[in-house]
Amino acid sequence: MSQADLIFINMCKDILENGFSDEGYDVRPKWPDGAPAHTIKKFCVVNRYDLSAEFPIMTLRPTYMKNAIDEILWIWQKKSNNIKDLNSHIWDAWADENGSIGKAYGYQLGIKHRYREGEFDQVDRVLYDLKHNPNSRRIIVNMYNHADLIDMNLYPCAYSVTFNVTGRKLNAILNQRSQDVLVANNWNVVQYAVLVHMFAQVSGLEPGELVHVIADAHIYDRHIPLVKELISRECYPAPKFIMNPDIKDFYAFEVNDFRLENYIVGPQIRNIPVAI
Repeated sequence: MSQADLIFINMCKDILENGFSDEGYDVRPKWPDGAPAHTIKKFCVVNRYDLSAEFPIMTLRPTYMKNAIDEILWIWQKKSNNIKDLNSHIWDAWADENGSIGKAYGYQLGIKHRYREGEFDQVDRVLYDLKHNPNSRRIIVNMYNHADLIDMNLYPCAYSVTFNVTGRKLNAILNQRSQDVLVANNWNVVQYAVLVHMFAQVSGLEPGELVHVIADAHIYDRHIPLVKELISRECYPAPKFIMNPDIKDFYAFEVNDFRLENYIVGPQIRNIPVAI
C-alpha cells in the first residue's frame, strides 16, 4: 500500500464517520440539474507526505500525473490565467469568452513586487531565496489577494505555500481553503509534490516533506457511494518517480521531463459529477 493510499483512505473514513453534514443549510455549489450540492466535511485536515521516502500518488485509481503537471506549470511556470495556455479542459467552466479566469492563480504569481534585493514576482522570489537565503523563514507564496478577488472567476482554493529548508531538504506547507476530496485531493498532492521536486533540484536541495493543510475537506453527497467503493479497493506499492536530472532551470521543465515506473493502479471512476 502506498503512503498516499493510506492517508487518503484514513482521511475519507474520518470525514464519512465523524464529519459535519451541511444538509438543510444554504450552500453555494449546485449540481448541473440545479439541485444544491451538499457535503459532509471535516475542518482542518492535515496530511503529511515524506517525499524522500516515496512519491505520493494514489494507486486506488489513476491520477493522471502529466495532466496535473501541465496545470501546475500553467500556474507556476507560465503564470497564466488563460485556458488557451493549458492542455486540458479542467478550467473551462470558469473561463470567460476570451479564455481568461480573471486575476486568479498564475496572474497573481506573475505580478512583480519590490524587495530590498530587487524586483521579483513571487515565483522568482522563492527561487532566489532557495539559492541565496535557504535558511530564511519568509519563503512564502500567497495567491489570495483580497484587492483582486472581485476580478477572479474563482477564488483560489490552493492559495498559499510556505517553503522551509531543513539541512539539505526542501519542505513545503500547502494551504488550501477548500477541497472536493474525491475530485481533487490526490491531484493537488501530486502537483505540489512535483513542484517541491522541481524547486529542490534547481536549488541544489533534496525533496523533504510536503504538508497539506485543508481548511474545509469535503465529500459531496453524490460522491459518497463512489468514495466508499474507492476506499474498499486493493492498494499497490507506490511507483518510482523519475524527473529529468539535467534540468537546472525551473523555466526549462516540460511535461515530458517526468514519468513513473511500475505505476500499478485500480480502474478509473468515470463520469464523476462535479458541483459548480
